Amino acid sequence: MRQNLESSVFDFTQAIGLLVRRLRVAVASHELSLTESVVMARLARDGPATTADLARAEGMRPQSMGTTIAALEAMGIVERKPHPTDGRQMIIELTAKGADVRKVTSDEKRTWLAQAIAQLSKEEQKTLFAAGELIKRLVEM
Repeated sequence: MRQNLESSVFDFTQAIGLLVRRLRVAVASHELSLTESVVMARLARDGPATTADLARAEGMRPQSMGTTIAALEAMGIVERKPHPTDGRQMIIELTAKGADVRKVTSDEKRTWLAQAIAQLSKEEQKTLFAAGELIKRLVEM
């Protein structure tokens, strides 16, 4: 039983990884790394943050996050602004271009996924959506 569970977990993680990579291919024209995409999503969801806050949230070293922020800044996707209460710090926020890129990439991913799911039978779609609910529960544990 243990071997079957381990094998199934391995297969499951491989399948999730393949899905994530396929979604990234759907928006490859935007040339963003996974880390850059995650940072953009966090800024869009949670609002402006310091580099240290972003690094902590993503479990990264501040220096590594600084490199990611610099790349996004060079693309015009984020900008640094003085912290409103602490003059020693800068906050990072999405620019209008960053918000547009995020919307376009999200739309492209959803479009690809909707087209792929439409090719499944109704029963397979029902199973897939039920699995999505279970995955949400796993993430919240």
